[in-house]
Amino acid sequence: MAYDDRELLARIIKCEAGGEGENGMKAVASVVMNRVHVAYGEYARVCQGDLRKVIYQRGQFDCVRSVLGGKPNPQTIWANPPEEIHYQIADWALSGNRLYTTGSALWYFNPFSPTCPYYFPYNRTGRFQVRIGEHCFYNPTELYAQT
Repeated sequence: MAYDDRELLARIIKCEAGGEGENGMKAVASVVMNRVHVAYGEYARVCQGDLRKVIYQRGQFDCVRSVLGGKPNPQTIWANPPEEIHYQIADWALSGNRLYTTGSALWYFNPFSPTCPYYFPYNRTGRFQVRIGEHCFYNPTELYAQT
């Protein structure tokens, strides 16, 4: 059975940011929804405003990959059912809310370091915006429009 959008978003929030506190989870939800609503570039072209296409786009979220580095991935959206807080944040994001500190961020990642690189992805399509918990968030640069 396929998950509805609310369930899918709640699962990606838990899996990608479950240990990052409420602001960290809202920041990840904001990025996902920014990708759904961006009007140009790769996410607009490939995902066409579809939440499912954003989440399942190849190579975007480790939580939708059953194998990482040649080994089974124990932390997937299928193995980690959401809790009430994840549904609440999914509802918050689906209602049009965004965490203002993330700006128009389309990317985030955990650098496993105390500092965030200025650009991410490494093709310089994103510029550092803010760090929330362990994750660094990136707004699109002018280069992103060409993707």
